[in-house]
Amino acid sequence: MPGYSVMMTATFSITADVPRDLICLTMAGFFTVDDIARFVAERDRAHMQLRCLPNRHLTLVDIRGMVIQSQESVDRFQAMLVNPATRSRRIAFVVARSLARMQIKRAAASRDAAYFMTIEEATAWLLDDGLLPADHSVLPVMPAPAARDASCPLTPSPAPHRR
Repeated sequence: MPGYSVMMTATFSITADVPRDLICLTMAGFFTVDDIARFVAERDRAHMQLRCLPNRHLTLVDIRGMVIQSQESVDRFQAMLVNPATRSRRIAFVVARSLARMQIKRAAASRDAAYFMTIEEATAWLLDDGLLPADHSVLPVMPAPAARDASCPLTPSPAPHRR
């Protein structure tokens, strides 16, 4: 099918917003084990740019372009999310209404994660410690007013990595 393989190709971009101790990730397509390994290496390089103490950074993950992943990939993402060496203080996922959303909720079940429809909502939650009680559970996905969309607010996005 023409265009099918392009849609399936894994792409990602990772930006470190150093002043805000924020890692912004944009992920799309279908990730193989090799794609995940490249992603983790790039993410680790972004973490090295931060000046905060370990595990004190924030993470914004835009996965609206993700497709359904293999169980092996979901397992690898889950292992990545629970790794205490790279675990963020807070993590927000920007998700689409799809089955991929359900996969990330399962993969991040052990995390204090929140799910949003827009980058603006996710960023507001990440940067406002008083927005919700510290012991909140997963937020429902709620639509928000249309707004400007960027992979890392106020920070230019690098070119995406392609397989």
